[in-house]
Amino acid sequence: MTHTHEAGALHATAGVRAPSWLAPPDDVNTLVPKLWSQGVVRTAAGELEVAGVGVTELAEQFGTPLFVVDELDVRERARDFARAFASFEIFYASKAFCSAAVIRWVAEEGLSIDVCSAGELAVALKAGVPPERIGLHGNNKTEFELRQAIDLGLRRVVVDSFDEIARLRALTADRAPTRPLPVMVRATAGVEAHTHEYIATAHEDQKFGLSISEGETARAAQELAAIPALDLRGIHSHIGSQIFDTSGFEVAARRVLAEHAAVSRALGTVLPEVDLGGGFGIAYTTQDEPSSPQELADGLIAIVDAECHALGIDVPHLSIEPGRAIVGPAAFTLYTVGTVKPVVVSREASRLYVSVDGGMSDNIRTALYNAEYSACLAGRASQAPPRLSRVVGKHCESGDIVVMDEFLPSDVHPGDLLAVPGTGAYCRSMASNYNQAPRPAVAAVNDGDARLIMRRETVDDLLALDLG
Repeated sequence: MTHTHEAGALHATAGVRAPSWLAPPDDVNTLVPKLWSQGVVRTAAGELEVAGVGVTELAEQFGTPLFVVDELDVRERARDFARAFASFEIFYASKAFCSAAVIRWVAEEGLSIDVCSAGELAVALKAGVPPERIGLHGNNKTEFELRQAIDLGLRRVVVDSFDEIARLRALTADRAPTRPLPVMVRATAGVEAHTHEYIATAHEDQKFGLSISEGETARAAQELAAIPALDLRGIHSHIGSQIFDTSGFEVAARRVLAEHAAVSRALGTVLPEVDLGGGFGIAYTTQDEPSSPQELADGLIAIVDAECHALGIDVPHLSIEPGRAIVGPAAFTLYTVGTVKPVVVSREASRLYVSVDGGMSDNIRTALYNAEYSACLAGRASQAPPRLSRVVGKHCESGDIVVMDEFLPSDVHPGDLLAVPGTGAYCRSMASNYNQAPRPAVAAVNDGDARLIMRRETVDDLLALDLG
């Protein structure tokens, strides 16, 4: 049976109300600093400028939609984590944003690189990162990827299943590597982070890791320790992504460190490493209040010190994975407005639907996670009053929404430039060719200079894959 409903009747009430945290701004031209990279300002003429380059120039030179990355901001966020977590090894999550330029920047600032596919590994190597500073993650690594890890001598492989252990055993049975391949066991700590279900990764009912409570972590460690060509380094935990509440880390650290101590006793040797994951949150809207790297470091170090003292063990070599916190706030997406449509949603109110030249092909997160973003008029100032708006894409889906709710100037019109901050992480990486849309270019800006670090795809690129 097919059920239908009258769309207006069901959607009108919700359609005119902004979220409780979103208030009409006193001035639609004001930027909220925490949403933007440090290099973004609004000039006296009203145009957004990043690291000395105006968005109008960027749009004319590179076209839109365009990801704009503030290189200095990326580097300084990497430095901030390196300073705050000076005793830790820090792994940049290449899945957040994977380009040779960005990976080279963070590697130059002292970070190691985490990859989860042969493609990401190839980009890290292209960036000049030594294999011994690259870790391999993933819940379903292929034999090819594992063979690469062995042959190259990667920094570590985070083992996620017993099938993977069997593959490693077979792949190393007739090999004598110059050094044993370092491995860690990804443990499921049974902690559910306060984040979206799809990005919470340490509760039991999901695809990642081996359960501590079911004894799988300890069993996996025993099996790995018995393989001569492998070097079991310790236990890895990751409770999720876009996390602000550190209570989840406290519980996870307690369980992981206790398991670390128990496995070490069972093996008769002290495992030297523990990875506490990360997934630290960033500000996408005014409601988000991310902690600084120093605040995060102080909290985690205190937790680890207390737990190790209670267990009577030395603090192991620790590593973390800040995730989106390094590259996410350092970039924004620049769009051109194509149509503006006031849509009546009740007798009392309407909202503006502002359509841009991108959409879910360059930012799927709104549709996938109900992720919330902000937006602003970028190419000029406006004296018009704010109006509740929805920024939507050009794709043939009603769910093709970039920003669900935002107050934009009521005079926004076709041809205007619109900027959406906080898109450095997981937007270009998750981009698709839906509706055969070529993926956007990425421009890096630093000290008044703008250059492409990833060119725009073309229709010819798409046709080259079609064998006809």
